[in-house]
Amino acid sequence: MKKLKVGMISFAHGHAYSYLDSLRAISQVEVTGFADESHSRVEKVTAAYGLPHYAHYQDLLATDLDAVVICSENVHHAEITIAAAKAGKHVLCEKPLGVSVSEMEAMIAACKENGVQLMTAFPCRYLASVVKAKEAIEQGEIGEIVAIKGTNRGSLPSGWFLQSELSGGGALLDHTVHVMDLMNWMTQSEVKEVYAYAATLFNEQLEIDDAGMVHVKFANGVIGVLDTSWSRNAAFPTWGDVTMTIVGTKGTLSIDAFAQKNELYSLDNGKGQWNFWGDSMDAYLVKAFVQALLNGEQVPITGEDGLRSTVVALAGYKSVALGQPVLL
Repeated sequence: MKKLKVGMISFAHGHAYSYLDSLRAISQVEVTGFADESHSRVEKVTAAYGLPHYAHYQDLLATDLDAVVICSENVHHAEITIAAAKAGKHVLCEKPLGVSVSEMEAMIAACKENGVQLMTAFPCRYLASVVKAKEAIEQGEIGEIVAIKGTNRGSLPSGWFLQSELSGGGALLDHTVHVMDLMNWMTQSEVKEVYAYAATLFNEQLEIDDAGMVHVKFANGVIGVLDTSWSRNAAFPTWGDVTMTIVGTKGTLSIDAFAQKNELYSLDNGKGQWNFWGDSMDAYLVKAFVQALLNGEQVPITGEDGLRSTVVALAGYKSVALGQPVLL
């Protein structure tokens, strides 16, 4: 049985650990090594699995690999993806795909020119409630979509997420792309106008935005609004949420993507906890990437999908600066 040889580049983003677990759970995958300039970030996984560590990702790309998973700081996505494409490796890249339109277009072009696939990591497409909502929409159960209200309200991240020179932006960028991808996917249309608000409201010590609201108009007439924030304080039971209310001509769909949870109230923890028990969206994402490559099929979430959602966040910052809507 042919195995797909996959390497991981950077554990800067926490999703890297669940992607690694998901890869290792697939019998058709062989994880061959880790590249990270910070040895401390991969020391535990290197020791646990006896796999090589490369201080420079170029050395990993020079090995006999089929694909890489990139979980670096956002500003490095483009450089690493283009290098991987030139080395003939397929790419699964963490969101946001990039921090500028030009670099994302360069990433997509490099992968096409070198005959490799580029998939954007949008695991929320694989949440059970999201999958069922998509099916209901395609079956016409709510008629034509008129409007969508979404939220992605999280807790304050740490480290490089709060450094714009590494992240490319604050909450408006970080928490627009997931739900905007779902909106794009549900409507099968593209955003044509963006009006946004961003500010630092919840953590005054920050030099980056921790709150935002994005309003969009799609080419097919659908109106969307999205609350993108790091507004959940330390007392909140979990990191945050992903919700959508989809209004159609014949009905309304309400999605609470992480509602599959147990509630725990313990004096030991000092606060309530929500323990998610639903299917792993990361596992489904990684499996879809692997199966597409093994079967020679198109990856289900492309670089173009990553571009379409990130463009909205970038236009949002432009709208904030101008104080008016921005046309795409």
